[in-house]
Amino acid sequence: MKKTAIIIGSDSDLPIAEKCVEVLKRLEMPFEVRVISAHRTPEKAREFAVNAKSSGFGAIIAIAGKSAALAGVLAAHTRLPVIGVPVKGSDLGGMDALLSTAQMPPGVPVACVAIDGGANAAWLAARILADSESGLYERLEKESAKMSESVMKKDNDIRARFSQQ
Repeated sequence: MKKTAIIIGSDSDLPIAEKCVEVLKRLEMPFEVRVISAHRTPEKAREFAVNAKSSGFGAIIAIAGKSAALAGVLAAHTRLPVIGVPVKGSDLGGMDALLSTAQMPPGVPVACVAIDGGANAAWLAARILADSESGLYERLEKESAKMSESVMKKDNDIRARFSQQ
């Protein structure tokens, strides 16, 4: 099975990466977590992206705040799907990172999930890889059914709590 790369721009982004890891483990997907900065280690970012496919990766999740250039830098050097996760910063609440991640030029696409949306980045990576990875689609179906059952149980509980007898 192809691996998913989780690249964080700084170790301060680790809590968001841990949300990705939780989902990928749940789906039994292999992954690697790395700290690579678009600004402080740009050559390392380029090298990683250029070699990602030959290193067995099928998708890249890039987690960064502030100017959030990481996803775009990686996408500029690979044809693999790159999923950007903008991180809430102390200054602008993550809007700076969201706009930096979402506003990519034509030909250099980056999928963008919600601010601090690490879990959804992993779910999206799974959906991207599910067509070519044996068993992954079925695991996604099972997880979706579990989520649906959870919502239905909550609905039943709420209805019972507030029903007029």
